[in-house]
Amino acid sequence: MGLVRTPDEQFEDLPGYQYDANYVDVGGPEMAYVDEPGDGDETFLCLHGEPTWSYLYRKMIPTLSEVGRVIAPDLIGFGRSDKWDDQSEYTYDAMYETVERFVTELDLQDVTLVCQDWGGLLGLPVAANNPERFARLVPMNTGLPDGTQTMPDVWHQFKDMTKNAPELDVGQLIDAGCLNDLDDGVKAAYAAPFPDETHMAGARILPNRVPIEPDMAGAAVIADARETFAEWDEPVFVLFSDSDPITRGSRDDLRDLFPTATEQPDTWIEGGAHFLQEDEGTQVAEAIVKFVERT
Repeated sequence: MGLVRTPDEQFEDLPGYQYDANYVDVGGPEMAYVDEPGDGDETFLCLHGEPTWSYLYRKMIPTLSEVGRVIAPDLIGFGRSDKWDDQSEYTYDAMYETVERFVTELDLQDVTLVCQDWGGLLGLPVAANNPERFARLVPMNTGLPDGTQTMPDVWHQFKDMTKNAPELDVGQLIDAGCLNDLDDGVKAAYAAPFPDETHMAGARILPNRVPIEPDMAGAAVIADARETFAEWDEPVFVLFSDSDPITRGSRDDLRDLFPTATEQPDTWIEGGAHFLQEDEGTQVAEAIVKFVERT
């Protein structure tokens, strides 16, 4: 197993992103994270999905930090975090363990979890297994697939493309997952963590690690989380965008799963596709702040 880290110069002068990287050992690799102290007592843990990094939360951090500390890590294999250079290292269990280790190493308490895409597949089970650390959950454009659900055709196409394409243009992938057209500087910022193929193992293989069969790795962990969440009594705000063809079908499943989810407003983020933080980051952050204020 080898580890690589994207050179720091790749992250210089990124549009709208002025946040320094902090690092913590999560069992071998080091995970980079943004840590903004904020003005209030809340703690937000913002987990991105695949193939993005904490740059995805740049539009939300200012609003969230008005009411508390904002922590936005880069998953291992992404952003400024260390990256395994072998696709076989990116198992569900390995990714889960690094996120759980991150939460425990920073000793995070009373957390409002904000999670999208793979951030939910990992962060929600971590919350289920460490309930004493989490005060609220905000699943966004994500799901809890335990191998019994059906994934849409567009997801299967994305999964096959990321693994097999001769060249992977991450900036273009993010652009395709947004309603708003991204300018060249923003697309370059999303591609910055991946200067060559040695840095792309995670971006290429992670879609293939989503449990789509009950016997796949991670399916049992997620199934156990679903059982825990069926009796979850902390506030949950399921917040999806109105134009995401990938995860839209998971939205009602999550609202039905969490007993407290239907106590919150039935809210859709208008004008957002899969990467709703990029399309409508300010609108998303304001909705989350209101959720915190009413709970």
